Amino acid sequence: MSASPPEGAVDDDRITPEILKVAGVVVLGAIMSILDVTVVNVALPTFQTELSTDGEPLKYATVAWTATAYMLALAAVIPLTGWAADRFGTKRLYMTAIALFTLGSALCAAAWNIESLIAFRVLQGLGGGMLMPLGMTIMTRAAGPHRMGRLMAILGIPMLLGPIMGPILGGILIDAASWHWVFLINLPIGLIALVYASRVLPKDAPEPSESLDVIGMLLMSPGLALLLYGISSIPGEGTALAAKVIVPTVVGVLLIGAFVVYSFRPKHPLLDLRLLANRNLRVSLIVMFLFAGAFFGALLLVPTYFQQVHGESVKMAGILVAPQGIGAMLTMPIAGALVDRIPVGRIVPFGFAGILVGMFGLAQSTEPSTPYWQIIVFLFIMGLGMGGTMMPIFTSALKTLTSHEVARGSTLLNVVQQVASASGIAVISVVLTNSMQKGSIIPGSDRIPGAEEGLTGAQLAAASHTDEGSQLAQMLGVTPQQLQQGFSDLAHAFEQSYWVAFAVLVVTLIPVAFLPRKKEAAHLLDDQGQPPVVLH
Repeated sequence: MSASPPEGAVDDDRITPEILKVAGVVVLGAIMSILDVTVVNVALPTFQTELSTDGEPLKYATVAWTATAYMLALAAVIPLTGWAADRFGTKRLYMTAIALFTLGSALCAAAWNIESLIAFRVLQGLGGGMLMPLGMTIMTRAAGPHRMGRLMAILGIPMLLGPIMGPILGGILIDAASWHWVFLINLPIGLIALVYASRVLPKDAPEPSESLDVIGMLLMSPGLALLLYGISSIPGEGTALAAKVIVPTVVGVLLIGAFVVYSFRPKHPLLDLRLLANRNLRVSLIVMFLFAGAFFGALLLVPTYFQQVHGESVKMAGILVAPQGIGAMLTMPIAGALVDRIPVGRIVPFGFAGILVGMFGLAQSTEPSTPYWQIIVFLFIMGLGMGGTMMPIFTSALKTLTSHEVARGSTLLNVVQQVASASGIAVISVVLTNSMQKGSIIPGSDRIPGAEEGLTGAQLAAASHTDEGSQLAQMLGVTPQQLQQGFSDLAHAFEQSYWVAFAVLVVTLIPVAFLPRKKEAAHLLDDQGQPPVVLH
């Protein structure tokens, strides 16, 4: 795929059926990897009761390890993906990743207790972590220099649908069958993807000239996993100063810092930070970090808002968030076509305008009396902006790399996105939690185990739609006026969280201004300065 074009070959702008077939393989893998994260999150309360061995519900912190273990495995394997793709070939590695993920899913469905489920989620994460960076590499090489934006737009669809369809699909599967189907649903998709990939993806011709950077692996993989573990522990601890947060975060930062210093010594480091000399990649990574942290952190709150403030079910909350995905699906193909013709610096600002308008509107629409149509309109506008932002940023980052650098560049992008998303979710969750702790304390709630300082009206309002929360409100003799004030305080907590995300997005406009505004002369050259052959 990186050889010069044969004589007489025409590299036109058409998206051929062969290229669409390759895109289909990648989208299937991305759907499995991304959808599984949000579907499993919905099942956590079910795990608490159904995987208990002593009749007592498991602690939430225990079952949350089913999500954390997957994320940590993801983080540990992503840095290895660039080297492994060069060493073994993208087709072989992609099929191996699908097989690992599918096998992990089957074992998760057969888990007999919470410990076995956590262990099998690690195996699943090892496969899932390779799917996205490998998929981006395959798509980038297949697209050629003039079609990359449109192909990347196709890859963006599962990235948008995952957070939206996950709660809906998870709610349906658990209600209609059992939690086992949250994992069993991956089996037919994985088997189809394996057969599909074996037939459609071109044969590998890897040239294993690079040895594995063992020292880099021992520094970067555990460092990244510890950093994400520490950051992800912030919401559960309620503060960034807890030992459970500080110790792994500091150790992770020290290991990553040591890797950064070391990475410029070997000729082929695990993560090639020399790629940051490429201005487009460097600016795109900064934009991606700020954007992903703010956007995905805030997006996670929207279904929670519908559940806690309006009392909607998980499934209904997912349906109400769907307009955001619909908006993105409308503009993403348009942005993908435009980015193949127009510099990305002239497209992304318009997308950001939609995101800012949508986020500003959400911050103004948190009161319990706010009509749904108003929230849906702002979600739709934010989706329109999202469709014109995310995949053009990915395209800009990878478009000027040589064919050999694409695997390393996509790995770097995925590492940054993982850290940014985890950081954004943690920070905005803490903002919400701390905001809910403000306001009047419900009389008598300080006698409840685990609530020695008392429950605020916002905290009680957030739980009042559950049977336990309703019984607690009755036991404490909470008046309708107190509960109404609690809902008002809860709405204000969501408002504060949205404002934090809005502020970060405004700051992101600074690096957005440095995205390229002139069309580059060369794209996706191979190591001899030739464009890659496009699959036909």
